[in-house]
Amino acid sequence: MSNYNPTEALKQYRQLGLEVEVSSASPHRLIQLLFEGALARLAAAKGALERGDIPNKGKYLGQAISIIGGLRNSLDMNVPGELPGQLDSLYEYMEARLLEASHQNDISMVTEVTELLKTVKSGWDGIAP
Repeated sequence: MSNYNPTEALKQYRQLGLEVEVSSASPHRLIQLLFEGALARLAAAKGALERGDIPNKGKYLGQAISIIGGLRNSLDMNVPGELPGQLDSLYEYMEARLLEASHQNDISMVTEVTELLKTVKSGWDGIAP
């Protein structure tokens, strides 16, 4: 049983204007695309921080925060058990850490969120239909 609402995931994906054809993607794949989009933006933000490119750092971190918000909004809170609530709290934490990373220009916080997101993505990839 999925912890994500595919309709919300698709809506969020389209709102973010991510450059992928999503009309034929499965609900599971849509969530994978959101994870991939967030990780790509976090990598770009780290690169911008390393170069001292503050405008692009802000742009990419803002996009990553939006995607993580999309993952959060896509959670199906009606699924029984603790997992949806735990994921919601984890995504909220990630969003807060990225805001803090942006304000402090702190690569270590971006790395922390990247590793957390990779862990969640790995779990999601492992339950592929």
